[in-house]
Amino acid sequence: VQLVESGGGLVQAGGSLRLSCAASGRIFSIETMGWYRQAPGKQRELVATIASGGGNRNYADPVKGRFTISRDNAKNTIDLQMNSLKPEDTAVYYCNDRITTVQAMWTSRNYWGQGTQVTVSS
Repeated sequence: VQLVESGGGLVQAGGSLRLSCAASGRIFSIETMGWYRQAPGKQRELVATIASGGGNRNYADPVKGRFTISRDNAKNTIDLQMNSLKPEDTAVYYCNDRITTVQAMWTSRNYWGQGTQVTVSS
């Protein structure tokens, strides 16, 4: 299984970016999907998660009202629309999926992407 993020970059404060993450491999099902971020010198933190049905979404307080998480179960993708970006949103953003694979259908585990850099200038 491989998770590949895209969409990061440099943006001015107040601007927008859209991150995407695609999961590939011998996937049987994907449960919770989410985005995390890690700023320099800080621990990785939750940004947002979305349940398998897409109806239950959870956001960290600093991003509520500015970020929107969505998923496409047919394509095994997850997106993060980030609006009204602030310099404090600068971080490496990682997607995380809880995946059941075809070869191990009795269990599931978390997989991480390689990360994509988001830099917000003031």
